[in-house]
Amino acid sequence: MKITGNMVNYYFVCTRKLWLFSHQIQFENENENVRLGKILDEKSYGRNEKHVMLDNVVNLDMIENWSVIHEIKKTRAIEPAAEWQLKYYMYYLEQKEIQVTKGILDYPKLKQRFEYHLTEKDRKKLQSYMENIKEIVRRKTAPKVISQSICKSCAYYEYCYV
Repeated sequence: MKITGNMVNYYFVCTRKLWLFSHQIQFENENENVRLGKILDEKSYGRNEKHVMLDNVVNLDMIENWSVIHEIKKTRAIEPAAEWQLKYYMYYLEQKEIQVTKGILDYPKLKQRFEYHLTEKDRKKLQSYMENIKEIVRRKTAPKVISQSICKSCAYYEYCYV
């Protein structure tokens, strides 16, 4: 099973969203928040190499000299998910023998950025998270609705609540 960066992100946001996304039930292109995020991503950092797709698995928002990865986000609302998505990209590249020195979460709208480095502890956690993701995706039915405040801005809101 190929695990994408979105799957890692969704694992931290909502396992139901992860399951739906992984089973090709996808509403991201219809959601205004997702579209705004894509526009922000496209308009930011125009001089750098952006949207680098590797193995049809990871889609890097931006990469500098194949050593610094950037993940561009609109808000810090789900920062732990963004952090682990970024670390997953670093781990994935490391598995491909591409040495990434650091990852950066960029919030251009907030004019903030945060650096991350992949540690041995992170690698072990990622391996555990990837096993958990596989187990969730293999389930025959979607996990239950989580009923959190974050649900109101989710692309799957209508699917889960209406």
